[in-house]
Amino acid sequence: MAYHGQGQKVQKVMVQPINLIFRYLQNRSWIQVWLYEQGNMRIEGCITGFNEYMNLIHSKTKSRKLGWIILKGDITLLQSVSNQK
Repeated sequence: MAYHGQGQKVQKVMVQPINLIFRYLQNRSWIQVWLYEQGNMRIEGCITGFNEYMNLIHSKTKSRKLGWIILKGDITLLQSVSNQK
C-alpha cells in the first residue's frame, strides 16, 4: 500500500499478466519479448493471438521477417516498447 498526501491511502492494483497481454492485443501495441533461456535474443512485433497458457502468436516481427511464430508462455518475458516502429 502506498501513501499519498495528508494521510490518504492510495491502493496500487496488481494487473494480471494475461489481462496485460489482452490489452496489448486489443491496442495492437508494439511489444518486445525476451526469451527465458536465451537472454540475448529479443523479438519485437505485435501480438496476433494467445491462449490461457499465455502462449503467444507474434506477427510483424523486427530484425528479420519470421512470418508467424508461436512462443510458449513459460519461457517468455513481455515488455511494451514505447516507440512503435
